[in-house]
Amino acid sequence: MSEDRPGTLEWYVVHTYSGYENKVKDNLEKAVENNGMQNLIQEVVVPTEEVVEIRNGKRVTSQHKTFPGYVLVRMIITNESWYVVRNTRGVTGFVGPESKPIPLTAEELDRMLNCSPNKLEFRIAVGEEVRILSGPLENFTGVVEEIDAMRQKLRVKVKMFLGREMQIEVDLDQVEKLDK
Repeated sequence: MSEDRPGTLEWYVVHTYSGYENKVKDNLEKAVENNGMQNLIQEVVVPTEEVVEIRNGKRVTSQHKTFPGYVLVRMIITNESWYVVRNTRGVTGFVGPESKPIPLTAEELDRMLNCSPNKLEFRIAVGEEVRILSGPLENFTGVVEEIDAMRQKLRVKVKMFLGREMQIEVDLDQVEKLDK
C-alpha cells in the first residue's frame, strides 16, 4: 500500500468474524457509498449455496454460507480503499501473507462463487435408512441406493412381504431419514 495510484479491478478475500458476514457486507457497502468510492470498491459478495433439508416431513430450501467467516470484495487496491475495507466493523483482515491482500486467480474465484449455486445438497446419503412418508408404501422403510439431485428423486430398496426387496423411486420430500 505504498502507492496511491489506481491498479486493476480484482477480487480479494476478506476475513470476518464468523456470523458477521452479512453485517460486514452491509457496513462495507454503506462505507463505499458514504465515501464515494464506487469506482474503487465495486462489489461485495457473501458466497452462499442452496441446501435442501427435510424438516418435519417437508422439503425446506435454505441458504447456507459456503465459506463462513469470509467475504469476497471486487476492488482496486489503493491506500484509501484498503483502509476503508480494513477498518469496516467486523473485518479482521485481508487473506494473504501478513494480511497483505492477494487477488484471487480466475480459477479460485470460479470455485468460490460457483461452489454449488444450483447443486442441491441433501441431508440423506446413499446407504442410509429412510421411512416413506406418503404414497402407497407409506410407513415402509428402505435403504437409499441412488440420489438424483437434478430431479430431486431417490431410488430406495424397500423390504416387502415375505422378505422380498423392491426398488422404488420416490420424491425427496416423501421420505425422512431414520435415526439410528
